[in-house]
Amino acid sequence: MTDWLILVENTSDIDQGETPHKVMRIADYLARPSLFAGRRPYVLNLARSYGYQSSGYYASLLAEARGHRISPSVQTIVELSQKGLYTHAIPDLNARLQEARQKGAPVVESLFVAFSKPDVSGYGKFARELSDWFRTPAIEVEFQPKPPHDIARIKPIPPHKMNGARRHHFLESMAAYTKGRASNPKSRPQFKWSLAILADPTEKMPPSKPAALKRLCDVAEKMGVETEILEPGDLTSLAEFDALFIRATTSIDNFTYKFARRAEQEGMPVIDDTMSMIRCTNKVYLKEILEKAGVPIPKTEVISEKTDLAGVMERLGSPVVLKTPDGSFGANMVKATNLEELKASSSALFKDTALLIAQGFLPTKFDWRIGVLDGEPLFACQYRMARGHWQIVKRGTDGKITEGGSATMAISDAPALVVETAVRAARLIGDGLYGVDLKETEDGVFVIEINDNPNLEIDIEAAVLKDELWRKIIAWFAARLERRMGR
Repeated sequence: MTDWLILVENTSDIDQGETPHKVMRIADYLARPSLFAGRRPYVLNLARSYGYQSSGYYASLLAEARGHRISPSVQTIVELSQKGLYTHAIPDLNARLQEARQKGAPVVESLFVAFSKPDVSGYGKFARELSDWFRTPAIEVEFQPKPPHDIARIKPIPPHKMNGARRHHFLESMAAYTKGRASNPKSRPQFKWSLAILADPTEKMPPSKPAALKRLCDVAEKMGVETEILEPGDLTSLAEFDALFIRATTSIDNFTYKFARRAEQEGMPVIDDTMSMIRCTNKVYLKEILEKAGVPIPKTEVISEKTDLAGVMERLGSPVVLKTPDGSFGANMVKATNLEELKASSSALFKDTALLIAQGFLPTKFDWRIGVLDGEPLFACQYRMARGHWQIVKRGTDGKITEGGSATMAISDAPALVVETAVRAARLIGDGLYGVDLKETEDGVFVIEINDNPNLEIDIEAAVLKDELWRKIIAWFAARLERRMGR
């Protein structure tokens, strides 16, 4: 996949015989940009110094300007230059550190990490977390001499300061990291861009099933975009790609947010971006922003444990739907038909959240889902309620999941007010991909929620557009990559 380039200040730092990849002096890289016309190599910057305005600093800066994939990035260089700039990462890293020691990792004065691999056993998870925060080829972590032996300092280590076991560990880790990723231009097609697609193979209800992901990849390849499916443990590989498409259920507190955050740090276009996740996954935020913009929603109140529930039921009517702020596809959602049920249900839900959404119930035979991409309608679906249930997904006490049927139509065939309302709502969030859920009643059209991670399946959301749906999504990424390159 990747055209690797190793940058060194002196050819003795890494000898060409120590790696199958091209080794080049930083001075030559800086002075001869024409050597890389039409290429987008992945560059490992092994400078002796990354100091501000040093040749090592400029190597990363100009690599980013040339559209090359670079490690370390300028942002990482700046963060590691002063402890005060990387203190935001210390709490998480110290937590991983203590976990490692509780599981038997020895207490050491320092730890050397090369390409996310530690030189002391037992620190694997910590080393991966460290590399997730700071994508740098080689890092040394020094620990406090007194218990609990937390992190004292983090610094990059240049190859000319690696001797013996450390150098062997570095070269071995670099070989493993780059193995199988270098493309052979004579045997593989030349792709203009590369897209990472994040999926979780263990997820029971993913936003796209394997068949849909395969179709997406096939269409992307025809458009000159190389794709690869990444799994939750592949964060350290993300920087090898140009863009990220998340096809795992998003959450602020799971791996999807870390991937999106890292993609944004690398300057990649990403669906779903972190701001869309933050906005869409919290129904309290959505209520406020939709009401402020005058977008119609059902009668809704934000309640706490001190709220007078009798008053809530009087104002909203019966039944009342209770939702946790971060639920999706009907999870953590209950319907209360009387005050006793409302009190019991809210008491149970308040165990996990300080606030709840209480909403007047709007009975319909189906919900509308309008897909919106870059502020324009993409697809229109009707999701019918599960048989004998008031939601489109029914979760049995035995864990069995039952879904209602669906119908897909062209945007032009969907009610204009439904489409217009969905687009207005989605534009309040951003310019990415969203699925807006709405109910159409005699009293009007109401937005129920906005999903930053809408389902995309061949036989449902893509049933009308077919491959054009995937082409539009790939075109969204390509347009942003072109703009980033100044084309």
